[in-house]
Amino acid sequence: MPVPKRRTSKRVKNQRRSHDHLTKPQWSSCANCGETVLPHRACAKCGFYRGRAVIPTKES
Repeated sequence: MPVPKRRTSKRVKNQRRSHDHLTKPQWSSCANCGETVLPHRACAKCGFYRGRAVIPTKES
């Protein structure tokens, strides 16, 4: 079985892992009520998605 000839240095190891970090979710605001929501999701507060009521809520 092959074995590395040299130990991987900290610099090379960290350069390889530079893109492995987590990214923050990109929040947007609901056009109907202004609540912050994740993109491509219906608003949990008012139930609207792209200007239409898609989830029945107690308010409506």
